[in-house]
Amino acid sequence: MTSNSPTGGRGPTDGIYPSSRFERVLLVMAVAIASIGLGYLFFTQLWWKVPPDFNCAPDFESRGLCTWVGKEVRYADEPHELLQADIVPTTPGPEVGVPMGWASSLNAVFVENVVQANIRWFGWIIFATEAFIFLTLTLGFMSRLGALVAIGMSLQLTVGLAHTPDEWEWSYILMVLLSVVLFGLAPGRYFGLDRILRPRLEVLKDRGSRVGRLLLAFT
Repeated sequence: MTSNSPTGGRGPTDGIYPSSRFERVLLVMAVAIASIGLGYLFFTQLWWKVPPDFNCAPDFESRGLCTWVGKEVRYADEPHELLQADIVPTTPGPEVGVPMGWASSLNAVFVENVVQANIRWFGWIIFATEAFIFLTLTLGFMSRLGALVAIGMSLQLTVGLAHTPDEWEWSYILMVLLSVVLFGLAPGRYFGLDRILRPRLEVLKDRGSRVGRLLLAFT
């Protein structure tokens, strides 16, 4: 049977999925490197805010978690172009960076009135969240959920810190974009524990288990 398609019978997904062993191995390696690499980056950030004090001081000026929480409040209302003036000269043309002043201001209100006031609790939440991202992305376990949490954490860091002095905005935005890519790929399906877990969850889903269906979506 022949096709009258002008593309010679090729479907819209032809060429998207690997057709050779080499390309399949390359895809798995690329996804694994990206997932483990992002997980490791979150791992490296655990050690300067170790519980139970998170290297904090009452004035939020010490080295540690409180320093960065304080920056999210202190620089929230500073014009972006002034903060970047020492890096990029002020010249006519497109605005440098991504406009997020309104989001930074809202974030600062929440951080100042909720996070700083309860830093001991939020310190544990932040530490546990970053540890969770590290474990899920490096082990390939519940990796889509881990990538979703990484998106949320990366967005918060972008809004709160990307515009502050001595920070490179691109690094935060690239972290968000990589988290989005990993969420779409679900890296544990290519390597790690999700490859073992998913067939068992498929069985639970086929039996009508809502828990199995939910867990399957997270892997």
